[in-house]
Amino acid sequence: MIFEASKCIFKPPSAVARARRILIKPSACYPTPYPVTTSRDILSVIIEGIRQVSDADIIILEGTPGGEPIYPTYKALGYNFPRVLMLDVKDCIWVEVDNPLPKPLAVPTFWVPNVILSSDYLITVTPLKILNGRGSLSMMNLLTTLPSSKYNGEAMGGWGALYSLGIDKVMTDLYFTLPFDLGIIEARQKFISQDDPIRGEIEEYNKIFTGEPYEVDCEASELLGLKTDYLDLIKAAKIYFET
Repeated sequence: MIFEASKCIFKPPSAVARARRILIKPSACYPTPYPVTTSRDILSVIIEGIRQVSDADIIILEGTPGGEPIYPTYKALGYNFPRVLMLDVKDCIWVEVDNPLPKPLAVPTFWVPNVILSSDYLITVTPLKILNGRGSLSMMNLLTTLPSSKYNGEAMGGWGALYSLGIDKVMTDLYFTLPFDLGIIEARQKFISQDDPIRGEIEEYNKIFTGEPYEVDCEASELLGLKTDYLDLIKAAKIYFET
């Protein structure tokens, strides 16, 4: 679904009311405000919406490309919410999880924080970013749930080993391995950059996309004419679960 950003309120799906632990994954790798990172404002709207229907534990989880502590970045972005637990990916216990696809495209297992597996409802919320002509949307935001120390390489910060396998194949595998329930793209503005993840052009857009992560990325990509190759791979892989 697409909303005007000025009218955005968060109406939690019914599953939120039944959840005992809700995990929110923002895009917060850098101490640079929106639209480079998820704004404090939208996180506040989401948390307030959850509290209208649930007294569940709420967790915010993020990691950094180089494995540096995330807490100074949380502070710089103003992520201080009452009754919300802030966690760093690198401090979590990691569990090796099997990719459920019968024929994984690139990665047969992923190391993931165990707090993801113990949460009842998973939300990914990210700005609308266009990097090197490609959409960086709700599912690309899941990459930083992975411990960078497990996937370091010579390029792309802490995930060079995954980029070397083909990032679209990796994101397809990750989509099926970590089935997040809800994707939110904060598109009040568009952030457009070539090679620098924190510097680029900013355009007003005044939209919020919300829905199942694959569907919301499809909707945003189609509307904006973005190149998002992992969506085609996911569509093809879904056949395994529909027959």
